[in-house]
Amino acid sequence: METTLSLIQMSCSENVQENLNKALLKIKEAANLGAQIVCLSELFKSQYFCQTNDKKFFDLAEPIPSKTTDILSQTAKENKIVLVSSLYEVTKEKEYYNTAVVFDADGILLGKYRKNHIPDDLPNHYSELYYFKPGDLGYPVFHTKYGTIGVLVCWDQWYPEAARALANQGAQIIFYPTAIGWPRQEREQDIGKNEFSAWQTIQCSHAIANGVFVAACNRTGKEDHLDFWGGSFVCDPMGVLLKQASHHNEEILTQTVDLSRINKVRKDWPFLDYRRKDLYHQL
Repeated sequence: METTLSLIQMSCSENVQENLNKALLKIKEAANLGAQIVCLSELFKSQYFCQTNDKKFFDLAEPIPSKTTDILSQTAKENKIVLVSSLYEVTKEKEYYNTAVVFDADGILLGKYRKNHIPDDLPNHYSELYYFKPGDLGYPVFHTKYGTIGVLVCWDQWYPEAARALANQGAQIIFYPTAIGWPRQEREQDIGKNEFSAWQTIQCSHAIANGVFVAACNRTGKEDHLDFWGGSFVCDPMGVLLKQASHHNEEILTQTVDLSRINKVRKDWPFLDYRRKDLYHQL
């Protein structure tokens, strides 16, 4: 079974409505390119406000469902695509989460995932614990028209346990909506190149260890202290990079993947079959 993925790598302005409108246009363009599953970057409706601690940004949060999810649902239905989106969620109890939602190709909201790993690093401009509670929904997978997928969000990328939890439940593709970049002074230094390499390598390693496709969708552009490094990519179950976006341009990265390759790779490299689960209690 072949499935065509599109990752919407875009920059974000201070205007929330402008960002949403841009994303909707790019989703339609992706569908016209043949996309069946489309993924937006982390918190695509706004600039990355976690660079500072300011109560005013709590006003960006919205309930799920909401007017935004209604619009995204209709967009998925009209374009007959599965849609992965990242939103700032507030509950009735006034709890705030960094949440991904998944719509099937008929527009039905299949469910949501709340980011589990939350960085607390104000000096490096990732002060997310000020805005988000750690997730409480575990690691759900979503059975869509075009494949079984899992979603992890940005900082979750660094944790192999998260990817394994999704693979254990049958995820064929793991999507990572992301907002990550260089502090301005690091971009042209070796440390900047190394950070991007580490970011890509760790996600490709999840693909290899679990025999799944990985699709990472990052934002691009300069916002305050950060230069978002783009570089959205898709890799196969052997960690082979199938396609990568540029660092500095808005792009709709589109790639067709053959999901039948998962079983072949897992047969040749049966890592999952030889796990010693009896020893993993130390985790």
